[in-house]
Amino acid sequence: MNDFYILDTTLRDGEQTAGVSFTKKEKLDIAKNLDEAGVKVIEVGIPAMGEKEIDIIREINSLNLNAELLTWNRLSKVDVDRSLETGVSNIHISAPTSDIHIYGKLRKDRKWIMDQLRDVVSYAIKRGAKVSVGAEDASRTDLDFLIKFYKLAEKLGASRVRYADTVGALDPFRVYENIKKIKAKIKIDIDFHGHNDFGMATANSLAAYRAGARYISSTVNGIGERAGNASLEEVVMSLKYIENCETDFDVKALPKLSKMVESASSIKLARNKPIVGEAVFSHESGIHVDGLIKDSRTYEFISPSELGRESKFVLGKTSGKAAVKNELEKRGIKFDNDKVVNILKKLRDGEYLDNNILYYL
Repeated sequence: MNDFYILDTTLRDGEQTAGVSFTKKEKLDIAKNLDEAGVKVIEVGIPAMGEKEIDIIREINSLNLNAELLTWNRLSKVDVDRSLETGVSNIHISAPTSDIHIYGKLRKDRKWIMDQLRDVVSYAIKRGAKVSVGAEDASRTDLDFLIKFYKLAEKLGASRVRYADTVGALDPFRVYENIKKIKAKIKIDIDFHGHNDFGMATANSLAAYRAGARYISSTVNGIGERAGNASLEEVVMSLKYIENCETDFDVKALPKLSKMVESASSIKLARNKPIVGEAVFSHESGIHVDGLIKDSRTYEFISPSELGRESKFVLGKTSGKAAVKNELEKRGIKFDNDKVVNILKKLRDGEYLDNNILYYL
């Protein structure tokens, strides 16, 4: 029994990262690995972009993955038609709902949005599509109007609605309040789609889950427009270990997925990127290493073995005796207290080289 479901949009919103363009092979490989990891829904792309995109989506569909495939569409019958050409019957229809977007971008009004929603969703369902409906810029939308929008989508037969924090404008407290109010008014599932402009996409996703959203949109490594989207690896691990959620998601698949998307996107990860960063299980501080040697739980809330990784002790300026002794013992080098003190002195003086303890002997 899963308490939450990941709706991954690496292949759609992730590819909207400025300068990122995946090859067909990269898209197929990413889709297969997302599926193997346990992603529930894979948002595979935007058919309205043209024949090349449609061809790629058709090939992904031919893989017969366990995950539900989802195409992204504007509030347009033409987009619906292009989507159905791919052979994927699950389509997402996104509509701007904030006055900033309705009046400023579209030069329309709220009535036009509701009329178009009624027309396009009805059309898609008559053509045999399973439809989810998204509110673009939901976080800056008048809440009463947003609820009317979602209730109409539900009435028309939508299976799920998306709450998009399109510009990352929310904090977890407002996310919780808003999703809670919406959840009380509709019966269908809510998908929370968070952006990371203030660095709160993961926290906002957890707040949405607590308020009743069971689908969480994310991208591998948090790639996406501007500051990116909620990070798949952060969301999964936070829900599992902080919220104690039940999930059949294979967390050991996260490092491989991360490396794959890092390579395909050419976006180099920071060494301290949560969960998948190269250095997130590396320790130098003497106090920390001493504690970890005695009980790994002292300074590691997540066991690296959960991700198929290991802890690493790094010798440096802030190292203590425990770290030096541990390194010497690991290498089978005999030592006494004077030797340990001498090594520590050189470390404190900045005389170290690539963690090679033989340099000090």
